[in-house]
Amino acid sequence: QMALVESGGALAQPGGSLRLSCQASGFSVDHFYIGWFRQAPGSGREEVSCITSGIGTTSYKDSVKGRFAVSRDIAKNTVYLQMNSLKPEDTGTYYCAAARSCKYRCSGHVCYYGDDRGIYYGMESWGKGTLVTVSS
Repeated sequence: QMALVESGGALAQPGGSLRLSCQASGFSVDHFYIGWFRQAPGSGREEVSCITSGIGTTSYKDSVKGRFAVSRDIAKNTVYLQMNSLKPEDTGTYYCAAARSCKYRCSGHVCYYGDDRGIYYGMESWGKGTLVTVSS
């Protein structure tokens, strides 16, 4: 059974750094696309980054480019999100999810991934999230 567990969320000061982890079980992280998402209080869920299966190409939401970096350790079956130069607007619960593409669409608290035909599917697996609070 596929499962994901996030960790590493904490209170950080503006300008600080955190590293989130997404530990996978029941599947190999290099066989799926792993996305990071976040949901701020009172807001919908949004995509933050994605790392593809295979060679591990990465992509990012514009507002985190140059500050966040996603990586993976296949031996540990874990995907990481390194977050630097944190801003208050980065506050939220961060989730990782396994999918079969990085083509995401989110509505409210639900996100889907799409295929080349434009058909969208539910994520293969979600973690329960880890809370990041950026505040002085």
